[in-house]
Amino acid sequence: MCLGVPGKVVEVNDMTALVDFWGVRKPVMLHTVDEPVAPGDYVLVHVGFAIRRIPPEEVEETLAFYEALLRAAEEDLMAAEVQSEIRSPEEAP
Repeated sequence: MCLGVPGKVVEVNDMTALVDFWGVRKPVMLHTVDEPVAPGDYVLVHVGFAIRRIPPEEVEETLAFYEALLRAAEEDLMAAEVQSEIRSPEEAP
């Protein structure tokens, strides 16, 4: 299963954005996102690419859904996928 993870755009530099995922900041490519993004926007990210700008009216619900996934049991495969996507390089096994 493929899963995108929401994050908040911190800065944009040409076709790359710095995106914050619950305190972990990672560079994200903007080549495939469906519309322009700016700092403060939320995007859905999959394997390092922003694939969708999350409309402001959907941000709260989307973040609540993912936060529930992060609290799920470790044996839950979807929760593990989300956690691995946002893990910082220093935390990698």
